Amino acid sequence: MKVFVDKVGSVTRNLGLGRTVHLAHEVKAEEGAVVAVRIHGDKSTYNQLEDVHGRLVTLHAGDIVVGALGHRNALHGYEGVVPETVTVGERLHVLNMGGVIGKCTSHNHGVGLPFEAEVLGQVLEFPELMSRTGQPAHVSSGALKGTSSPVKCPVVYVVGTCMNAGKTFAAAAMVRKLAQAGFRVGGAKLTGVSLMRDTLSMQDSGADVVMDFTDAGIVCTGPRTGARVARVLFSELAAENVDVIVAETGDGIMGEYGVQGILADPELKSLAGAWVLCANDPVGASGGVRHLREAYGIDVDVVAGPATDNAVGVRFVEQVVGIPARNARADAAALGGLILEKLAPKLGAGRKS
Repeated sequence: MKVFVDKVGSVTRNLGLGRTVHLAHEVKAEEGAVVAVRIHGDKSTYNQLEDVHGRLVTLHAGDIVVGALGHRNALHGYEGVVPETVTVGERLHVLNMGGVIGKCTSHNHGVGLPFEAEVLGQVLEFPELMSRTGQPAHVSSGALKGTSSPVKCPVVYVVGTCMNAGKTFAAAAMVRKLAQAGFRVGGAKLTGVSLMRDTLSMQDSGADVVMDFTDAGIVCTGPRTGARVARVLFSELAAENVDVIVAETGDGIMGEYGVQGILADPELKSLAGAWVLCANDPVGASGGVRHLREAYGIDVDVVAGPATDNAVGVRFVEQVVGIPARNARADAAALGGLILEKLAPKLGAGRKS
């Protein structure tokens, strides 16, 4: 069956789909399977989709949308799973703005109930030239596989106590300062659920090349994929001859997206040039610093995020926790400057190739 689609979610960007797709009636119920759905109902909140260009478009009842099956475990959003079976006509849900489709099992009341999405079929791709035989489409098609390039540049890891802890603001501030100093910067989003927004923010701030886990064929990371995907992205960025990588992890250091696998990996930790912890409040800042040190042997270099939104929080972090505190919104240049100073022995003089 051939259908014209209204919107294509960014989770499918590896496939380069157009507005007309061919559908199979049988759907593979697996993470990453690309499907077409019809939207039911209208919403006034959390009602947008990020398209393959990173643009947010509003969803309306009746829209035919292409997305991908996946799970989500978001404290401030939706929790959802890929059902054991998926049939045409079944109603699932839109779990995030990137176009991840699954069965919602719980939700945060701040975002309301998710859109219902009626399954129309699995999208087919035609990888063989001139062939009329389609294959079930999957987000791993055309994905990054990793290179043999050794990772010699330092990595600035940006981790947080939770989602919405200011990690992307902090990452963007550091990218901007490093780029202005003349370094070729790579930006990476290592974990989370598929969305281009954070890497696009790094790109807008001056990163020369950006990549995330969906570029490596993953809809939503987890304990089995977090560290592996980080290796793929770092090797790909190393092949682009970047001087430094700013790597943001989605969700928190105690979340379910595989961040712990990265924190515990000796090889990945050895690449660290600096560790930045973003926290929502003083208790989170104190507990996060202690947890990283005791559980993983990681010493945080600077605390950022809402815990540093004014002098009260900054004073607590610096005097009680004993870690430098810089706010990415109010004093982005100072945050970037502190990291630049920390990296100076490894980076040397700035250059742009």
